[in-house]
Amino acid sequence: MAKINLLPWRAERRKQRQQEFLTMLGVAAAVAALVSLLIVMYYNGQIDGQNNRNKYLSDQITLLDKQIAEIADLDKKKAGLLRRKQVIEELQASRSQMVHLFDELGRTIADGTQITSLQQNGTQMTLQGRAQSNARVSTYMRNLESSGWMGDPDLSVIELRGSDSGLPNEFSLKVTLKNPNDAAATALAAGTPAPAAAEAPLPSSMAGQDAAAVPGAAPPAPPVAPAAAPGASTPAPAPATAPATAPTPATTTPEPTTPPAAGDKR
Repeated sequence: MAKINLLPWRAERRKQRQQEFLTMLGVAAAVAALVSLLIVMYYNGQIDGQNNRNKYLSDQITLLDKQIAEIADLDKKKAGLLRRKQVIEELQASRSQMVHLFDELGRTIADGTQITSLQQNGTQMTLQGRAQSNARVSTYMRNLESSGWMGDPDLSVIELRGSDSGLPNEFSLKVTLKNPNDAAATALAAGTPAPAAAEAPLPSSMAGQDAAAVPGAAPPAPPVAPAAAPGASTPAPAPATAPATAPTPATTTPEPTTPPAAGDKR
């Protein structure tokens, strides 16, 4: 006899499939939520790491800004010290310049010329004075040009007005201050060789000794005989002979000398 199931199996199967679907949907939702949570945690970690790196860079930039400010202050201090050093070096170099300057003023003053005032502005000096004539002023300017501490004289004004009848011309001229030591240092830096002192000739005997002492040196040239006077007979040169050996000195016994007799008077 055949078994016939009259229960509503289709409804039960549909209900079972619905339960399986809901279970799978819940598992998928849980997996999706877990994956989403992991993704969010990963990106949050990346963001936190980048924020930490940005903070570290900001701290280092702030530190570098402070160091740059300190370096700028040090550069200012260095520039100030260099300026002071330069001023001190200039003062040290020109310490004796005023002494030489007044000495040169006394040396270069021309006859019939008188200096009434002088004013210095850096390397320029203005000289004012009185002179007998224009020729005296020209002589004074030539003396200034040949001086080692002053040069480039520039006459500003010369006019005939003065209460002194002996020095009626008043003049004003400008000169440029120089330093011979600076000129020598500049020439040395440029590579201009200084003029060497001429060496005195050595005597012939010393020259022969020096030539013989130095190996490989050329022997000294023989002295040139003076030219014979015109009309004088020139002696024939002696034939060249080989150098003879020096003779051996013979040993001689000195003979005894007899003292003179008492009656012998010479």
